[in-house]
Amino acid sequence: MYRHLIYESNRPPYDLHFLFLTAKTEEADIIKGLGLGADDYLTKPFGVQELRARVDAHIRREQRKKINSISVGKTRFSMSGKECFVMDNKIPLTKSEYEICEYLALHHGQVFSKEQIFEYVFGFEKESNLSAIAEHIKNIRAKFMQFGEKPIKTVWGIGYKWE
Repeated sequence: MYRHLIYESNRPPYDLHFLFLTAKTEEADIIKGLGLGADDYLTKPFGVQELRARVDAHIRREQRKKINSISVGKTRFSMSGKECFVMDNKIPLTKSEYEICEYLALHHGQVFSKEQIFEYVFGFEKESNLSAIAEHIKNIRAKFMQFGEKPIKTVWGIGYKWE
C-alpha cells in the first residue's frame, strides 16, 4: 500500500510534503511510513484541528527555510548556516538554542509561551518538557551576556519575547 504513495523512499524531484493519515497504529507501520519518506504520520481517529495544526507546523518550518539571514538590533542570524552573531562575534549555540533564538527573533516583540516555543522547536512528535525550554533560555541568556546583550525578555505569567 505504501508503495503506491511513495516509491521506496525515492522522493519525487519536486517539493511536496507527505502526511500519512491512516488506521495503522502499530509502531512498525509508523516507522515504515516515516522511513519511506513521510513527513508526518497521523493515526485514526484524529481531529480536524490536530490535522490543521500539523499542516500549519509543516508550513511554518518550510517558510523559515526560505529566509537566508535576518538582523534584529545587534544580532544577525544566518539561516542557511544556522549561526548567530552579535557584532560579528559568533554565539556558540546548540541546535535547540539556535532554533529558539531564531523563532523569537523572526517574531521580535511578540510574546510566546513555553508551549509554543516547544512546539516550534521540537514539533508535535515529542512529549513536552517545558522545563527544558526554561533551561535553554537561561543558557542562551548567559551566552549573549558575554557580549553585553540581553535580547530575550521574560513576560511574567505569559512567556518570552525577543527585543
